[in-house]
Amino acid sequence: MRRPAKRISQKLAADSKLLADLAQGLTRASSRLEQRYMEHMLDTALAPLLRTGKQHVLEATMNHLFKVDPEAYDALMETVEAGSESIVLDADGQQALLIALPILAWTRFAIPSSALPTDVVAKLNMHLQAHVLADDVQLALMPMLYSIDQLPRSHVDIYAMLQSMAQAALQGRPLTAPSKPPETAPFLADTRYLLAAVTAPLGQPLFRWQMAGSAVVAEKKAVLAAWQTQAAPHIARMLPGCNIELMLPDAYYSACREADKQIRPASVHAADYYLTQTLNVSSTDLHASIGGFCEDGDNAQIDEYRVGFSLGQNPDVVYGIVWPLYGAEDPDQEMSLPAGENIPLVHSAGTEAVAITPLEEILAALRESGIVNIKVHNEYFAMEFCDDCGAPLYADRNGELVHAEMPEDAPLATGHLH
Repeated sequence: MRRPAKRISQKLAADSKLLADLAQGLTRASSRLEQRYMEHMLDTALAPLLRTGKQHVLEATMNHLFKVDPEAYDALMETVEAGSESIVLDADGQQALLIALPILAWTRFAIPSSALPTDVVAKLNMHLQAHVLADDVQLALMPMLYSIDQLPRSHVDIYAMLQSMAQAALQGRPLTAPSKPPETAPFLADTRYLLAAVTAPLGQPLFRWQMAGSAVVAEKKAVLAAWQTQAAPHIARMLPGCNIELMLPDAYYSACREADKQIRPASVHAADYYLTQTLNVSSTDLHASIGGFCEDGDNAQIDEYRVGFSLGQNPDVVYGIVWPLYGAEDPDQEMSLPAGENIPLVHSAGTEAVAITPLEEILAALRESGIVNIKVHNEYFAMEFCDDCGAPLYADRNGELVHAEMPEDAPLATGHLH
């Protein structure tokens, strides 16, 4: 379940109470007709709040529902996200959607975020129209490679951005990159995003996999393969020295959430690459210690895994990464293997992959990187951080929480790992 901001309103204002009542009504609908009616009522109540920038009303309502009715909270959150990333332009009879094009990147250097030159924008526009978007869809691509710190911060910000970009798409007008984007933290494994607004007549498809006669699953795979093949050389030009993987362009929130999940194995590969290159060791010389960490010790529900890396027989943690859990991911702490055990990379049955737990995914990423010495701690740890610098503490091989410290003679790092 997605968590709201932590500001708590003691008493709901009229607008918040209306949203809460409608969200609760939606979750209690007894027929599809009633559900559609309640969705329409909720959309109608939400639209003026987004248009007038009343983010505080949305946050107050979500905080209230998160405490008293989690199901209604989820329904409201889904509605708010949909209402901010998609609009209907009544005067033009057009629908518009904000889409994100995530790029996973990892390196031993810094990952750039910057404006895109005109020729790169033109090439990406061409490949989006040819391989990703449905016929007759209009497009406005923001000429900016965003880090997560530079993305819009609130639902009303996203709504305002979409309104402006959708008009540019309809008018065929190029967009201008932000002149002074916020600074971003230098991670060695991170996601970069392209943002675009797409428009089409109301009721018409926006993506190729929506077009009549398309087998959605197969078409999405084909779209992704074509996008990766055609767009990667142009994006790689903007990310020198980086390994990159392009993800499927999709609706803003869905694409961003999927990118949050997919960057996690990339952070493992980045850690291995950075440590082996910087310390002049092989992957088999690295030892990984995995611990499950909880924000609420009494609840003992794992919120994230932390992986500490050490060298050879020395138990000191030299580097670490955090693997957060999202949504309904099941930590499944039952899987515990001794160091050096042969952990399978992939679980499969016929041609269909079997779902694996987050812990198994971490183990698979480590083994894919060539790291074979792995310790999984059975006990849970409190989410503790360094009092001086705020860095997360990691469990070493003996289960002690320690600060990750590179050897004194190691070259200085140019970034951090997730």
